[in-house]
Amino acid sequence: MARGVSRAVGSPAVAVEITTVKNRRQIGEFIDLPFRLHKGTPWVTPLKLERHQFLTRRLNAYFTHGEADYFLARREGRVVGRITAQIDFAYNRFHGTRTGMFGFLEFEDDPEVLAALLRTAEGWLRARGCDQMLGPMDFNLNEDAGILIEGFELEPLIRQNWHPPRYQRQVEEAGLEKAMDLLSWDLSIDDRASMKPIIEKLAKRCREKHGVTVRKMTRRGLRKDLDKFAEVYNSAWSENWGFVPYSKEDLDAYALDLQLVYSPEWFMVAEKDGETIAMAITVMDANQLQKRMNGRLFPTGWWHFLRRHRTTDRLRVGFLGVKPEWQHTGVAALLYVEHFEAAARSRLKHGEAGFILETNHAMNAGLEAMNGRVVKKYRVYERGLRDRAL
Repeated sequence: MARGVSRAVGSPAVAVEITTVKNRRQIGEFIDLPFRLHKGTPWVTPLKLERHQFLTRRLNAYFTHGEADYFLARREGRVVGRITAQIDFAYNRFHGTRTGMFGFLEFEDDPEVLAALLRTAEGWLRARGCDQMLGPMDFNLNEDAGILIEGFELEPLIRQNWHPPRYQRQVEEAGLEKAMDLLSWDLSIDDRASMKPIIEKLAKRCREKHGVTVRKMTRRGLRKDLDKFAEVYNSAWSENWGFVPYSKEDLDAYALDLQLVYSPEWFMVAEKDGETIAMAITVMDANQLQKRMNGRLFPTGWWHFLRRHRTTDRLRVGFLGVKPEWQHTGVAALLYVEHFEAAARSRLKHGEAGFILETNHAMNAGLEAMNGRVVKKYRVYERGLRDRAL
């Protein structure tokens, strides 16, 4: 569908119209939809100011290597659905593909609305030469991704989606096929005794035999350490499904985000003779704050943010990676043990680790060895676009 063009489907009396988001008011409508759809559910309200910034092209580093358009579905003027269509040029350059993505998918319980949204995203991507569509992801796999298919009763943690059970059924009825499941593991990291003994043995061997040490990142040195993080991430994850390398602009933005949830206990660097060989970045769950803020910083939301270290009691292990040449030396086990030791000194003793690809057998085995259990699953879908009629 051409940019800025509307399309109506269905009977004239109840037509679904798709329009391209063009101004700040429409961005507000785009952001507001899930507030209405998911009211009274475990869904956690995001901070509206942050969502406005994230969706503003000049403020989001994604748009230094990607493009996107945002769409609203309306029925008789009322917003009933939303979707984005996007292309990450960095992803396609790395994989040698012509893949497009869709994201931010929300819709009322109406298959006609969903069909119109998917058809719009598909048409936008086909017009730009894409032959595959993946999603949902906001805007790539490093952000919120997938449709929730297990764990509906649980609140989402920071950078996790929440969807009602009907979403999975309806997107699959609409013809989307599974591409990959993403797992989130529940961990009680205050119970060190529950960890399998092999973890402690591997960690000890890593220290004594290989001479690996662990230091904590500082707030001042965080941006510099993120360059080393990118080295670890780009080497450890490069063969993983959905991988996209971090750019300098991505890292600049990531550093600013991490400053808001920085805690010295949980930002870890494993080194050998000064060389960074592994990293772990675990963050406090900002969703606990956002739930109290109810989507707004003012008039009282700022007070909850200032008290975040007193009111937040759970974590999300967002990244733990080891350079390939060090992956069989026990470095991951050493970082696991460091998490248990940090928990002993902190009020933050519980959380989730993820997203972990279902095909990442080594990481899943390690989390199981720490007595973790899968509590949420998210599914990313795909659809071939080549020679597909709209």
